[in-house]
Amino acid sequence: MHLARSGLGPYVETWSPGVVTEDDALSPAPVAALSALLDQPEPVAAAGDPLPPLWHWLYFLQWPAQQDLGDDGHPRHGHFLPPVPDRQRMFAGGRCEIMEPLRVGEPAQRVSGVSTVAIKQGSTGELLFVTVRNEYLQYGRTRLVEEQDIVYRSGRSAGQHPSALDTTAAPQSDEAWQLALQPDPALLFRFSAVTANAHRIHYDAPYARGEEGYPGLVVHGPLLVLTMLELVRRNVPSCPVRSVSYRLRRPAFACERLLASGAPTDSNAILRIATHREQCHATAEVTFA
Repeated sequence: MHLARSGLGPYVETWSPGVVTEDDALSPAPVAALSALLDQPEPVAAAGDPLPPLWHWLYFLQWPAQQDLGDDGHPRHGHFLPPVPDRQRMFAGGRCEIMEPLRVGEPAQRVSGVSTVAIKQGSTGELLFVTVRNEYLQYGRTRLVEEQDIVYRSGRSAGQHPSALDTTAAPQSDEAWQLALQPDPALLFRFSAVTANAHRIHYDAPYARGEEGYPGLVVHGPLLVLTMLELVRRNVPSCPVRSVSYRLRRPAFACERLLASGAPTDSNAILRIATHREQCHATAEVTFA
């Protein structure tokens, strides 16, 4: 870990969290819950079936005691949370290599550790980039390896957000794959529940507006990514996914009309989430085995 001396540097120059190993039974219940949230007529996978790419985000969840949550709903402390004062967290993106899909209803293990820590200067000040590597195993075999890029800042920054939302304008695309979504507060609340995400920007509109400066509730970054991957699951369900890389670029807000679209080839697919005001709120690339 190489960190320049800076405002954030002294807080993390000796921070070196150890590797953590956790177990999960991969119960079918979370798959059924997310399937219902996505208006699927039945669960997309049952016990023994392969778990769709990145649906492992429904598992290995953390439930800290209520007294251990901060005012924003995030945990005050955590093994992989850097000791930065007035810490603000943003999920920036990640990569996942899939050797074999995880199987629903079969015991799994996750081995997690910090792979990189770096301080960079952004347009709004210093940012701390932490990459966490997660290896998922079943029956002693590595099934997939994921890296998640998390960005932290000390204190809040006034972002560039619309002052009002147009919930009627629809984005357009001529790409082969398309999936429309208009997430309302109930959907965001249910996604928070199924992923154990207590961050108030996703369900507490007065907080999101008054404390964080957003024009409304914020759509979860993981929900944007999973919506893009629904294009693959629904259009080419028999094509095994070898890898996924994704990036979260601009926030989207509750009740905006979203469009996931994709341009597939024989070997990969380029995916994105658009609104009428932004062409790329999130992007992803999927490669097929």
